[in-house]
Amino acid sequence: MARSSVVYVCQDCGASQAKWSGQCDTCGEWNSIVEEATKDTTPKGLTSKKGRKIDFVGLKGSEKPMPRMKSDITEFDRVCGGGLVRGSAILVGGDPGIGKSTVLLQVCAALSKIKDSRCVYISGEEAIDQVRMRADRLGLADANVELASATNVRDIMASLDDHDAPTVVVADSVQTLYVDNLDSAPGTVTQVRSSAQELIRLAKRRGFALFLVGHVTKEGNIAGPKVLEHMVDCVLYFEGERGHQFRILRAVKNRFGPADEIGVFEMTDAGLAEVPNPSAIFLADREDGVSGASVFAGIEGSRPMLVEIQALTAPTSFGTPRRAVVGWDSNRLSMILAVLEARCGLSIGSHDVYLNVAGGLRISEPAADLAVAAALVSSITGVPVPAEVVVFGEIGLSGEVRPVSQSDVRLKEASKLGFNGAVAPEIHRRKGEQKVTATKLKLTEVRIKHLDQLLDYLRLEGEKNPPVDLVVSQG
Repeated sequence: MARSSVVYVCQDCGASQAKWSGQCDTCGEWNSIVEEATKDTTPKGLTSKKGRKIDFVGLKGSEKPMPRMKSDITEFDRVCGGGLVRGSAILVGGDPGIGKSTVLLQVCAALSKIKDSRCVYISGEEAIDQVRMRADRLGLADANVELASATNVRDIMASLDDHDAPTVVVADSVQTLYVDNLDSAPGTVTQVRSSAQELIRLAKRRGFALFLVGHVTKEGNIAGPKVLEHMVDCVLYFEGERGHQFRILRAVKNRFGPADEIGVFEMTDAGLAEVPNPSAIFLADREDGVSGASVFAGIEGSRPMLVEIQALTAPTSFGTPRRAVVGWDSNRLSMILAVLEARCGLSIGSHDVYLNVAGGLRISEPAADLAVAAALVSSITGVPVPAEVVVFGEIGLSGEVRPVSQSDVRLKEASKLGFNGAVAPEIHRRKGEQKVTATKLKLTEVRIKHLDQLLDYLRLEGEKNPPVDLVVSQG
């Protein structure tokens, strides 16, 4: 007979311990230990019972791989690597109300148009009538999507494990599912891990694409054990600021495509609409001739994207100046401020500094260092950065400007959107690498090696005189 025992499991990292404590010894999180009852039915180690031999096959199979399922929602298909792979498990996380259920319902409706496809949407948080109300608001009431409201994993598997298995299954959300032979409550580490494991195993066997919606913690991470992200094939984060209409679908893990790929959507009254050219949208309301703003030519995944970086400096009336950052890393801002003071002699320590990435986009690549520095210097000196110039480059602690990857792609995107100048670091090309010249792109490139040259460029730009110590190539 199975012997019941009690363990204390951390809901943040999944570590178990014999007694309760206020702080987890593994991850250091406070008040995350929860008592869970388990049944000790597993023998210690392997018994004398022999296992069966497994069959090995070659790396190159004789059968052709199944084609990807494309939803014709270009932004979503790009993030997934070109479409959905049959038998894959995708975990979608995001803040409450950001639009996870909306985008998945739209994806299901689009995939249901594929011939011989069957899409199932299982909601554990809403009733069927509530899902129908959302579908009616989105104009998807006539879509061939099957709905169900269930939370018992055993019942869900009995309905899906059939010769007529669906092609796409959405479980919204994994924190509401439970396995009935476990004594813990839904949403605990044990339940989330067991529920996801059973559904993923069924998806691999029956060959349908599985979407698992995951809640997030107050830090923005997907709630539950970290092993949940290791179990699935793809992890997507739905990001966005509530004050902005733009939403970013970002792939942080993808076994069937590139990671860090993004898709841009706009939240409208009729649901989420694709944004095919995010650079033009993010720069639509930009004002010319304003100091403290620069245009950064960035790379998000495989897509070039131009965004405006805004900076504001003002003398502080307090002993400790404020440093407020939206959409960028506050530690890198502190580093750039220190480099400007120590290497360039610019006095910023007595000023409050506010930095913002327009449009609600969050930038993480170091190539934005030079654009941030240009916005800061422009705000302090009052000299606007030329409106038709893009800026990118990484800054070192000695003040040097280092080259970044995919410079040619950034310049091509800037030229396509009508920019005629670029402030960028020197490019060190490998032997035989193709060069995209400024003449072809009709760009005026200003190549700088140190932050002092950026200050000289902006100062002389205010005087409408070209700098003499910079390498300028006119296209």
